[in-house]
Amino acid sequence: MDARLIALLTVLVLLNIAFVIGWIWSVRHYGLKGRPTVGDVVIGAVTDFLDTLGIGSFAPSTALFKFRGRPADELIPGTLNVGHNVAAFLETALFVTAVTVDPLLLACTVASAAVGAWLGAGIVSRMPRRRIQIFMGIALLVAAVFFVLRIYDALPQGGTEFALHGWRFAVAVAINFVFGALMCIGIGNYAPSLIVFPLLGLHPLAAFPIMMGSDGLVQPVASLGFFRSGRFSHATSLGIAMGGIVGVLIAFPIVNRLSLTLMRWLIVVVVTYAAVSMLRSAYKTRPGAAA
Repeated sequence: MDARLIALLTVLVLLNIAFVIGWIWSVRHYGLKGRPTVGDVVIGAVTDFLDTLGIGSFAPSTALFKFRGRPADELIPGTLNVGHNVAAFLETALFVTAVTVDPLLLACTVASAAVGAWLGAGIVSRMPRRRIQIFMGIALLVAAVFFVLRIYDALPQGGTEFALHGWRFAVAVAINFVFGALMCIGIGNYAPSLIVFPLLGLHPLAAFPIMMGSDGLVQPVASLGFFRSGRFSHATSLGIAMGGIVGVLIAFPIVNRLSLTLMRWLIVVVVTYAAVSMLRSAYKTRPGAAA
């Protein structure tokens, strides 16, 4: 195994140790209580099953949160990052060792995403509720558009390379920095990654270790910011983490064998509903809105 890949996995383990310590500190500091429900565990299992198949977990999770009316909108970005981190850890460990991609490209793109997440989490943890609702509503609409493009094979098919050089390498690193920052407001990186990296010439499979590796480092880094502010749902995050382990382990062996068209159409409908619901909530809480 390449030394840079070993270094990446070592950093991943250390960050997740810090993640566990930070979660325990946040629970004690803010007195967070509550037990996960069966619904929380099911959401984790279903959405991280989809995540492992390359569909993503943030948009479907947000849609399901809006359907059932909790957690509160301002807690959703933190809950997404904290709750799905355990599954992201598993996915990273599985994909970066199963798919061969240039270790230098993988290390640099993942590191840039982690830096973006660190800066983004500090901003999002201080955002007012209405601004988060607007950002997430728009993000969900964009996600729905990406899902439709995937259904009709309108996204770039990609090249054949598993490495990038020169300006394409620099662009990939810079773009992944932006993706890392956007994840902090609940915008998943899968759909944009599956557009940008194939456009740069990468084989579509090469995007998976980069996506998974970015999540593996981004989510614990972002979570540390949410732990400091306490802006996440402890019970829901715990349930999602529990269910996510099951979802990943079921999906990984069949990632190349499922027909996902019907599932994607269902997600388009659900995510669109959640986007409209989120934007309606923001409209109702605008300054000057009637009581």
